[in-house]
Amino acid sequence: MIQQYTLDFLSDLKANNNRDWFQTNKGTYEKAHQNTIAFADSLLEKMRIHDSIETPSGKASLFRIYADTRFSKDKAPYKTHFGIRFSRATAYLRGGYYFHLEPGNSFMAGGFFSPNPDDLRRIREDINFNYEEWKELVSQPKWIETFGELKGDGVKTAPKGFDKDHPAIELLRKKQFILRHDFTDKEVLQSDFAEKLDHTFRELRPFFDYMSDVLTTDSNGESIL
Repeated sequence: MIQQYTLDFLSDLKANNNRDWFQTNKGTYEKAHQNTIAFADSLLEKMRIHDSIETPSGKASLFRIYADTRFSKDKAPYKTHFGIRFSRATAYLRGGYYFHLEPGNSFMAGGFFSPNPDDLRRIREDINFNYEEWKELVSQPKWIETFGELKGDGVKTAPKGFDKDHPAIELLRKKQFILRHDFTDKEVLQSDFAEKLDHTFRELRPFFDYMSDVLTTDSNGESIL
């Protein structure tokens, strides 16, 4: 389980985001890092029961805490969160899982963060021709209760080749397709949080299954694999 000292370390890092402080507190970082790896290993074990995950271990799922400041105005050298990412296996199983651990801002997310141009075009084609299915998918009571609305950045106008007056124009404008659920610090620290997070990840499967079918077929429904 996630320990209080892990959240405390991240809070302290946010208040002291510099190399001198980090080096002085390297032991505290290692302890928090190992706790997060152990949590990720536990979560991965649960997820492999119901999905095929190619990420080999909890350690391999963690993003580095060192920030890439080359192209950012924010030159703080460290991230103030731990990020965990699991990739689904095989070319057929599409979608990805992410957990963000940060005091006061912990959440899970899943979906399609940066579809390549071919995938994005195929998704928009499906929205264009199967709007009623999409409308039913995104309005399911369980979906709304768990994730709210489909999130993600979009273009300002209708994408090229699509009608600006299409009834699904808000979906067609999207270039990311993300579902998110937030957790309180109290929830994160509970002993059964790995089970709760795993259950929330399971709720992504109807969306992932639908999108896997779309992204592995052409506009005629023929397999492209």
